[in-house]
Amino acid sequence: MAHEGTKLNAARAFECSAAEKISAGDRPSFHLTPLTGWMNDPNGFCWYNGCYHLFYQYYPYDTVWGPMHWGHATSTDLLHWQYQPCTLAPDTIPDGMGCFSGSSLPLPDGRLLLMYTGVTADPQGGKNLQVQCVASGDGIDFVKEENNPVIPRTLLPEGYSAVDFRDPKIWYEGGSYYCAVASRHTENLGSVLLFESLDALHWKFVTVLDSSRGQLGRMWECPDFFALGNTQVLLVSPQEVQATADGEFHCGDNTAALLGSYDRTTHVFTRRSVQAVDQGLDFYAPQTTLAPDGRRILVGWMQSWATTPTAPRRHTWFGRMSLPRELAVHNGRLCQQPVREIETLWADEIRLEGVTVAAPTGLPGIGGRSLDLTVTVDVAASPDCRCFALRFAEGGGRFVEVRCDLAKGSLTFDRSCGGCRRDIPHIRTLPAVPREGRLTLRLILDLDCAELFLNGGERTVSALLEAPAQAAGISFRAEGGPVRLTVVQHTLR
Repeated sequence: MAHEGTKLNAARAFECSAAEKISAGDRPSFHLTPLTGWMNDPNGFCWYNGCYHLFYQYYPYDTVWGPMHWGHATSTDLLHWQYQPCTLAPDTIPDGMGCFSGSSLPLPDGRLLLMYTGVTADPQGGKNLQVQCVASGDGIDFVKEENNPVIPRTLLPEGYSAVDFRDPKIWYEGGSYYCAVASRHTENLGSVLLFESLDALHWKFVTVLDSSRGQLGRMWECPDFFALGNTQVLLVSPQEVQATADGEFHCGDNTAALLGSYDRTTHVFTRRSVQAVDQGLDFYAPQTTLAPDGRRILVGWMQSWATTPTAPRRHTWFGRMSLPRELAVHNGRLCQQPVREIETLWADEIRLEGVTVAAPTGLPGIGGRSLDLTVTVDVAASPDCRCFALRFAEGGGRFVEVRCDLAKGSLTFDRSCGGCRRDIPHIRTLPAVPREGRLTLRLILDLDCAELFLNGGERTVSALLEAPAQAAGISFRAEGGPVRLTVVQHTLR
């Protein structure tokens, strides 16, 4: 497929030239970054033709958000990524102001279908309008549908905004194609609309799957809709959320999982519970796919809209994805674990069992900035300990701290002493209740990326670090009385 003289060809030429100047040492080891320029939401995450494909919101020409393209990378193990040429550029009337987020689906004829939001100018001179478009191709080159948009704003039911109408997630089920699309209602606010098609080209509105109704933000973005066993999960990324008293959600942009049941005959989703997907400082817009072995894998944008404007631009790229995570539902809660493929990166193991810690101390062999560290706090065997703290990325007076208040059953993630001097959020506090007398913390470090998994992934915290790579110390401390720990560390290659 020829793209000579097009915006897409120009983007591909530019990114090739710019990427030649970026060395592997300028990137994290296993968190995907853009080939060059800007990255935000993951798009089109899928398994196709023998490998994982992960597309992403992309502006190759600068490290700030601009007219959205789609970047593209592929992997066989979710850890090592090979860059592919830019996939979409804003070069048609329906998407001339940007190719926003969307998803992908392999078609019966072997092609890969991309479904994305096209942003177009309002002919009346108002705010840009959003519509849903498709393109199909061989996994590298794609042709946009001649009759885009396939879901125009005229298919929106009354009361829903064509200015906020985006991020389609497509799937095939029971002889029909379906897609969940985010929109904003005048009264119910953030909502997820369900559309149906027999050919993925001609669509009809079916129903509203769920809405904020003023309880969870003003606008919902990036929906995903799937089953985990007997539980139906609706993922959304709510904006302008009011913080909740229980600490589940913070002010601003969040990620939420709505768990419930789904009647595939009537298309009624019944919500049973709501939880945060990630309670950290840098995580948004997650998307999932099914692995060939049946695992549901999630990846998110490991940044925050609240912090990116002032974030230092140390490279000619900006933005990164989280470590891919396996999903499951345990005891009515969505849980996440790093993909098991990370074990292929384990270079060695240090195991310290039954260690007693009181005064601040390091432990032999424990430290680094590229590691998989699991700390099990034996709360039952530490009756006098009121608080346990783990410090990492420590050195030169800098550190990031995870404090566990064992009396209150809470955990505080605090990067305020980590070297950043910007006035941005640095602290999150969330519930941390021991399970069978133990509290388990699993920390994945990849240079400036930190991801914490609590109690088998029942809660997660993602955060970026500004401490230099040389700040690699790890220490432990207890208050009120000694704490008994088991510490297992694997250095990651």
